[in-house]
Amino acid sequence: MRTVDVARRAGCSVQHVRDLEHDGVLPPAARTATGYRVYDETHVRSALAYRALAAGAGPVEARRIMRAVHTRPLPELLALLDAAHARLDTERRDVGLARRAAATIAEEPIADVRPSDAMGVSELAAALGVRPSTLRHWDAEGLVVPRRTSPGGPRRYLPDDVRDARIVHQLRRAGHRVAPLRALMPELRGARRWDEVTAALAARDASVDARSRALLEASAALAALAALIPPA
Repeated sequence: MRTVDVARRAGCSVQHVRDLEHDGVLPPAARTATGYRVYDETHVRSALAYRALAAGAGPVEARRIMRAVHTRPLPELLALLDAAHARLDTERRDVGLARRAAATIAEEPIADVRPSDAMGVSELAAALGVRPSTLRHWDAEGLVVPRRTSPGGPRRYLPDDVRDARIVHQLRRAGHRVAPLRALMPELRGARRWDEVTAALAARDASVDARSRALLEASAALAALAALIPPA
């Protein structure tokens, strides 16, 4: 096959086929006596497998896996695939945690903040019924960070910070760990209504499903490719 034939069957450009070969995603093409590239079914299957892997694990990891297909022992390839699935599994569990967290604090008035809600550390600790050291821990972890309202002045929790502190307090009481909350809080912090939170979490859920399906397709494509590659 010519370069254009591989590009047409793989659904990409001629230059992309050349780039994939250069990156080791495709095995080196044979050359005619006059220097023209000659491809076969292995190259088409490699390009198709890469496209599915890129959709499921991202282009960087897809290139890494495809290079392993052509140059590394089978156990190393399987380990890379297992790791890609494990990362998706972790993300799926994180989305589930976020959904449960959103349900836990669904009644929290996230849009109900007033200038008078600004507080010092001791005031906010008393309002929440926690120790000041707890707030300092949340500060160190980046969950709720007080700010200085004037140069050299004491740090205070502004209204949005107080709202974040109420949310973190609710989630911690519900048993949510600090590490997952670091990933969740930016989404909750940017949302002004709970329907925005719900929509964001639904989009993340759909993204995980789409990438999981892509990895399933990639596994089938890699199996078809393996049948064309002679054992080492």
